[in-house]
Amino acid sequence: MSHEVSEVPIRDESIRLGQLLKLAGVVENGAIAREVIDSSGVRVDGEVETRRGAQIKRGQLVEFNGEPFGLPDARLMPVGD
Repeated sequence: MSHEVSEVPIRDESIRLGQLLKLAGVVENGAIAREVIDSSGVRVDGEVETRRGAQIKRGQLVEFNGEPFGLPDARLMPVGD
C-alpha cells in the first residue's frame, strides 16, 4: 500500500465517504464506490467502514486497499480548500 497521503480539498467540514472516493479519483462512480465499501475495502482512521454515506471530517485518514478491485491503493485526507 502507498505510504503517501493525498490531501483532498473539500468545501464543507465533512464529505460522504462515497463522494470522497469519487472526488479523489479512486473510483469512477457511485456504483463502484458502493461495491468496494460494501466489501470492507475501506478503512477510516484504521477501522473498516461499510457505510457509503458515512460523514468523513477534515483530517480523518481514509485508506483504500484497491488491489482486489483492480483499482489503485489510496490514502486520503480531506482538508479545507
